[in-house]
Amino acid sequence: MAPGAGAALLEALVRQRVFQIACGYEDQDDADTLRTDPLLKLVCGRLPESGADLASQPTFSRLENAPNGPACYRLARALLAVYLQERERTGIPRRILLDVDGTDDPTHGHQEGTAYHGYYRQHMYHPLLVFDGETDHLLTAVLRPGNAHESAGRWPSCAARPRATRALAGRALELRADSGFAVPALYDYCDQEGLAYTIGLIPNPRLEAVAAPLLAEAQRNRSTPGPRRWAGGRGALPGGQLATRARVVYKAEALVEGPNTRFVVTTRTAPPLAVYDWYVDRGEPELWIKDLKRACFADRLSCHRFAANQFRLLLHAAAYWLLDTLRRWLCQLGVARLQLDTVRLRLLKIGGRVQEWLTRVRLHLASSHPSEPLWRLLATRPGRP
Repeated sequence: MAPGAGAALLEALVRQRVFQIACGYEDQDDADTLRTDPLLKLVCGRLPESGADLASQPTFSRLENAPNGPACYRLARALLAVYLQERERTGIPRRILLDVDGTDDPTHGHQEGTAYHGYYRQHMYHPLLVFDGETDHLLTAVLRPGNAHESAGRWPSCAARPRATRALAGRALELRADSGFAVPALYDYCDQEGLAYTIGLIPNPRLEAVAAPLLAEAQRNRSTPGPRRWAGGRGALPGGQLATRARVVYKAEALVEGPNTRFVVTTRTAPPLAVYDWYVDRGEPELWIKDLKRACFADRLSCHRFAANQFRLLLHAAAYWLLDTLRRWLCQLGVARLQLDTVRLRLLKIGGRVQEWLTRVRLHLASSHPSEPLWRLLATRPGRP
């Protein structure tokens, strides 16, 4: 094999696998038929009719079982580099907000790393996902054993240490997460790395006692038409659970259904109610995770080896990037934001005819296709090469 041929072959295999997933063919077996598909051959760098066929299922089985931990790390770093390139396209940001969340991926059989999780009540993997909270970009996806605590993992995960990310992006990092991440070890880590953070707290008797005066005031001033919101804050709680630079922000509401209190630990210095309103914006990552799992099939981690499933998870994350890029182009052109499975249905899952000529390849699409205007928008978008 010629020098560099191995790397080129590996790139072609990864490209084919990612495009298949993005087009809705997540099973390796699908490659046995799609390996002759003219458009898939074209996007993988081969001529649609005269070019050699693509890889089949056994080749992909060997591909996904070959990587080890360092190989997965390099792929994660490649995805992070793609994110940074896109994030800085309009200028270097002053900061990067990391919205982190875990999700469940049920397992079957004796897969490496599978374990029973008491909260989800199933045997599973427990992937960790990191998004940019301001742009919705996916930074990375880290596979964890099924019994891993919600906060387990180094920040912002194995893709890069925060100092490395800061050096690339040139700006500060901030972490936002739900109460599953509220552990002293994470506070200490953020302090050591210089990360700002805002993390939910699970109510407990100590916190409820702190918020009791505020809740009583909310109940005294409750108006009949709707709830009244009151917010306060204080420094570290007794017992030294929080770093000195952090404070607890709490919100109290007097609702018809009864009293409602919520707690957040934060290093932000804004007024308490503004901090809490900013924290609840983190609910959006659940929609992005839904896109990743439903439209990009990221919960199809059926290999036996743990490293193989981490590699597969990153392939599905790359497919998410492809579809999300199409969606962003459409949004820039004034099209309402679409779910990723809708993007695939309207732009990719359509019939056509491919003609290979001596000097060019021509694609014919049905003129009556209902999403033809979207194709025209993409074909004429500003900045298109």
